Amino acid sequence: MEKLIDIRGVQKVYKVGTEQVYALKGVDLDIFKGEYVALMGPSGSGKSTLMNILGCLDSFSDGKYILNGTDVSEMSENKLAEVRNKEIGFVFQTFNLLPRMNALENVALPLVYAGIGKKERLERAEEVLTQVGLKDRMLHKPNELSGGQRQRVAIARGLVNNPSILLADEPTGNLDTKTSVEIMDLFREIHYKGNTIVLVTHEEDIAMNAKRIVRLRDGKIESDTVNDKFEQSRSINV
Repeated sequence: MEKLIDIRGVQKVYKVGTEQVYALKGVDLDIFKGEYVALMGPSGSGKSTLMNILGCLDSFSDGKYILNGTDVSEMSENKLAEVRNKEIGFVFQTFNLLPRMNALENVALPLVYAGIGKKERLERAEEVLTQVGLKDRMLHKPNELSGGQRQRVAIARGLVNNPSILLADEPTGNLDTKTSVEIMDLFREIHYKGNTIVLVTHEEDIAMNAKRIVRLRDGKIESDTVNDKFEQSRSINV
């Protein structure tokens, strides 16, 4: 299997006044192409810090992070921005959609930064919106969409650049139970099409949708296990 993420001894230290607070304490983690991994833990466990480091949104204090064969610590700010745009798709709990843009324009936005022409941008955005079941809502603005539809737009935006990894931070945190199930079914469909997904959650039932569960506590990996129930819980509509 092709290794996408190779993290060794990663630490993250914050200075709070004169104190040093360790958010991550020497984390080792491998993630391979095509995996579906849940990073799980209670508040303060370090899971969000680790996700921000994986997504090149935050730096680390010590250790090594190899992403797709490249040492992240040696990347310039411009290179990091390029990696965030092309290598990594992000899905956030709060959707982070631009209110004045319709769904199609929101999804196409990363392709603007990637320097892709308008015709190709809109074609690709339409393709992924169709993939997430929103073909008939493409011209609607976020305030004209339900919470579940807004999250589907956010997922489509995360997929539009064909990223190596899709990072999802508490993607069902603002959704009701029924909509959460629908969104997790969608993630499963995306995974079965060959995409690598890293999901951050503090909810056990959401983590159980992943094939591998990495549990963090107090800045360290407590366990890293294969989810035996993964195939059994595969949605019937996939």
